[in-house]
Amino acid sequence: MNINTILTVILILLANIIFSCGGQEKEDAADFFLKANVSLTQNNYAEALRLYDEAIAKNADFSDAYLNKGITLLKMNRAEEAYEILTEAITIDPTLVQANLVRAEAGLNIGKINESLEDLAQIEKEYKDSSRFYLIKGDLLSTRGTDQLAIAEYDKAISLDKSNVEAYVNRGALYYRMKSYPAAKSDFEKALALDSSHPQALNNLGLILSKEKDWQRALACFDKVLSTQPDDAYSLNNKGYVLLMTGAMEEGKRLVERALDKQPRNGYAWRNLGIYYTQKKMPAEALKNYLKAIDKAEPVDQLYGLTGQAYLDNKQIDEACKIWNQGVILKDSLAIDLVAKHCR
Repeated sequence: MNINTILTVILILLANIIFSCGGQEKEDAADFFLKANVSLTQNNYAEALRLYDEAIAKNADFSDAYLNKGITLLKMNRAEEAYEILTEAITIDPTLVQANLVRAEAGLNIGKINESLEDLAQIEKEYKDSSRFYLIKGDLLSTRGTDQLAIAEYDKAISLDKSNVEAYVNRGALYYRMKSYPAAKSDFEKALALDSSHPQALNNLGLILSKEKDWQRALACFDKVLSTQPDDAYSLNNKGYVLLMTGAMEEGKRLVERALDKQPRNGYAWRNLGIYYTQKKMPAEALKNYLKAIDKAEPVDQLYGLTGQAYLDNKQIDEACKIWNQGVILKDSLAIDLVAKHCR
């Protein structure tokens, strides 16, 4: 069940609220609630939020208004506030299972993984036929690092709804992390068959095509994202990498630097800037950027191999071997090759 479905259920039930609660204040609350729902469906989130607050001011026990306020806050990327409001909704009405589902999603966004899994466990019976339920559970298990369990949940989500784009994208991203590239590629292609402009699917498919050195198709993926989102940091960086690999070094560097302006903690972008300086035969500058990428403490393909090569180019063989050996532990394929070649 997605957020729009939740809203539909609440709207259907609203007639009962209006006629059963009695009193002008509560009728006014229901009126504000209806107007807020319209604003929410029109993506006018600020107005929806104002109207839900009006509804709650008129009826402090209006659990559905708390629920929809939580949904609105989540759509506004205010997940911590959403979590608190949804907790109030559940406190008022513990049977409001929709609030548990949405709170689980808010919890995912703020790192409350165990609490969100508990929310889902409480409502699993009611949501046994919900593709979105299994999507959220898969995301939670993926964040926890239990990859195979997460894959099983994504499988359930897709079996219940073959058009669940996010399930394909998120399962594909997990396959990519597991280095199961053919399975990841298949999922991203299926997602794009359903939504040809999905930015995450395009970016991730472009990364796989880059690994395959299918540069033109990779470039087409990144350009498609940038045609509608010209400041997308991931696509800027990924396109920059393709340009670096295909001889357009200066343009590639310019795009990578733009990506870093938007997203300074992107380890891949710092790595790519290091690649540029390696290509320019400036090993000290390359090394500086590779070390910045390592400092971001996120997995980056071939980073330890490239960093060791920069140390070697800088005539620091001991440091090169040290960083390559760290790369071996992290299963960096380039580091594994270079440590065998250069170090005892």
